[in-house]
Amino acid sequence: MLNGQVSQGRPDGDGVTERAASAPAEAVGRVLGTQSASPLSFWIGLEPGRVVQLDDVVVTRREVPGYGQVLVAGIVTKVEARHEGAAFDSDVFLIADGSLPAAVVEVAEVKVTRIEPEVFVPPLPGAPAYRADGLERDQALYFDVMERRVPMGLGRDGLPAYLNFDFLDGTRGAHVSISGVSGVATKTSFATFLLYSIFNSGMLGAEAANTKALIFSVKGEDLLFLDHANTRMDETARGQYGRLGLPAQPFRSVHVFAPPRPGDPNAVPHVSARTSGVSAFYWTLAEFCEQELLRFVFADADDERAQYSLLVGQIAARLRAAAQNGGESGAVRFDEEPPIRTYADLVEFIDERLTDESTRSAWTGAPTPLGTVNAFLRRLRTSIRALSPLVRGDLPPGRPHGIGTSDAQVTIVDLHNLPERAQRFVVGVVLRGEFARKEGTGSARPLLFVVLDELNKYAPREGDSPIKEILLDVAERGRSLGVILIGAQQTASEVERRIVANCAVRVAGRLDPAEAARAEYGWLPATARERATIAKPGTMFVAQPEIPVPLAISFPFPAWATRPAEASPGLPASSGTAAALYGRSSPDPFAGLTRDPPEDDIPPF
Repeated sequence: MLNGQVSQGRPDGDGVTERAASAPAEAVGRVLGTQSASPLSFWIGLEPGRVVQLDDVVVTRREVPGYGQVLVAGIVTKVEARHEGAAFDSDVFLIADGSLPAAVVEVAEVKVTRIEPEVFVPPLPGAPAYRADGLERDQALYFDVMERRVPMGLGRDGLPAYLNFDFLDGTRGAHVSISGVSGVATKTSFATFLLYSIFNSGMLGAEAANTKALIFSVKGEDLLFLDHANTRMDETARGQYGRLGLPAQPFRSVHVFAPPRPGDPNAVPHVSARTSGVSAFYWTLAEFCEQELLRFVFADADDERAQYSLLVGQIAARLRAAAQNGGESGAVRFDEEPPIRTYADLVEFIDERLTDESTRSAWTGAPTPLGTVNAFLRRLRTSIRALSPLVRGDLPPGRPHGIGTSDAQVTIVDLHNLPERAQRFVVGVVLRGEFARKEGTGSARPLLFVVLDELNKYAPREGDSPIKEILLDVAERGRSLGVILIGAQQTASEVERRIVANCAVRVAGRLDPAEAARAEYGWLPATARERATIAKPGTMFVAQPEIPVPLAISFPFPAWATRPAEASPGLPASSGTAAALYGRSSPDPFAGLTRDPPEDDIPPF
């Protein structure tokens, strides 16, 4: 019987119990005979004093004629407890008083993950079930066949869980999609931990030094301190890193790019908490014209639906053909006009050419209704405030101003101080440049990981835009070029389907109940969807192609600072790399900060 009534294993002829002979692992119960068992799922009844929880790995065996012993392994997806002998809800009180005899029974449903060898037969009722450990656990979760595996966190049993790197680096698949509620799902924290694990697990081998990561930071300055140790680290967290085989330390090579402060004639980076290892980025007017960057000024999906969408490409091509060198500062001139040194002046010049009937047709390329031209100009004028600090020709020549990934292993592009339109412009231009660079090399190695939050904003399901086209290209061709997208979004249902479909690894943190019910989360079983709506920060559900059931894992507290208040005083771990390359001093940006964060500084989890 079960929980006080389940019979123990009978002795065999040598006096050794059946349970001890079948496996040395911890026996937790037996396969039920009152519930149908199949090669895909079965139920177990728990022995007295034994407990299983959701996500525990359970194995059982069966002798099959002609094949020998067959291992059936799976993950617990449901646990139930009930009274046997009770007929009415009120009987629980009589049972508690001892007036009505009944037995407490605990049962668990197990979803089969692996049968080895592949003989698809159900486990037999009464067969002992064991909590998997060691090699059996690795077999159940396919860790034993992962030739290249990367730690992604700890399972509910406190043991390491792994991702098959073949599905990350493009060998058999690529790209990661992370979904969850903003501020609770720890999407960005998991993305940075995954990068850290890739860089420090040894999977990259000799390629580690040249493998790069490009992170777009859109939410405050929290990601600007990845190369500073986290003052909140404790021994528990260090122990978790130890179990994963990872060092508990910050990223070693980080460089930050930030936009110039608006109105600053020296283009000082617009950041407040960090002063070392930060470079300002912008584009000269000459680069704007030569590279036809006007397309990314109109990067909203609504722009593609507007009638002036064809006019954007024509004006961009005209700027490229007509622009002349206006000086070493990156200014441009047209015909015999004085040099244009600001973005506002360039917009004014375009306005003059399009409103003048004598020059309009030369710039539009074909007869264009005046209403379409005016709509284009109205939209263009609204970009002056957002893009003036980023597109300019008024700064001294020769200073580095482009965003590149060659100087550090991790490149962070800080966008949080930019208006949304400027954020779209930067993301589009940088992604196009890096993708073109990888295409030009003709090789997928070394890899480039791109971390982009708010993917639903840059690649929405409806409409088209230049950024969406690039992201689709990355999703569909990036695998062969070594460009790996790690995209995060609150709602996967609002992201372009082809991008999500091309992600080999799918991750969900805390989900909104309405979002969890959408078809885009069909990879999550019903019980996992329900759990995702109450998941704690730091808990993620990860699906990868080899494992038929998503794994619930937790990842360690970040060893790197996730906000200024967590950053340890002193030089960052990367002070000798990117900062030195750019010739910047390294004053302590955290002078005056206490080691303990303020009370309202909520940790990520």
